Amino acid sequence: MKKGLFVTVEGPDGAGKTTQMARLADYLRCRGSRVITTREPGGTPAGEAIRAILLSPDMALGERAELLLYLAARAEHVRTVVRPALEAGHIVLCDRFCDSTLVYQSMVRGLPLETVQATNDFATGGLGPDLTFLFDADPVLLQARMGKRGGQDRMEQEGLAFQQAVRSGFLTLAARFPARIVTLDAGRGEDEVFLAMTAAWEAFLAQKKEVESE
Repeated sequence: MKKGLFVTVEGPDGAGKTTQMARLADYLRCRGSRVITTREPGGTPAGEAIRAILLSPDMALGERAELLLYLAARAEHVRTVVRPALEAGHIVLCDRFCDSTLVYQSMVRGLPLETVQATNDFATGGLGPDLTFLFDADPVLLQARMGKRGGQDRMEQEGLAFQQAVRSGFLTLAARFPARIVTLDAGRGEDEVFLAMTAAWEAFLAQKKEVESE
């Protein structure tokens, strides 16, 4: 039985997800929580090997192969890292999860949504996040950020139209699941985004306690 909380961070490349997740982990640990941070694709030796394939700029992959590689990494990640940590009562913070798959592989790549959802459910055993932070910003701004850091991976090199479609997909999911997905304006300063995220986290905890006390 799951005892912990599963929190995911999502959004287009360059939105600051990784930085803000690390800050949230520190915030939670300072308040006494046991926190695991992880990422997708990755989080396990097998997952990191698959990540190298998926993100290599030199690798050409078809949509179906791309989907199955992501989900193979996820299946092992959930089995060996995420589910055991949740059962032990930890808060698991994960950089990308199922929402990225729905956006990139279905809404952008064009694979049937029902197929993507069904195969994702098979890979995860039905596990989904309790809360998701979506970092949203203008793709033009995010491309400028990525250009400054250099060394773009295969997904980051897809171009502006691709990134605009990704943003649209994430915002569609946010509108579909407003109780779970909190959208944050990632175009603001790092500290402003962090304050908005922690405020949303505290509101989530307060609502959770209220429901549990009823």
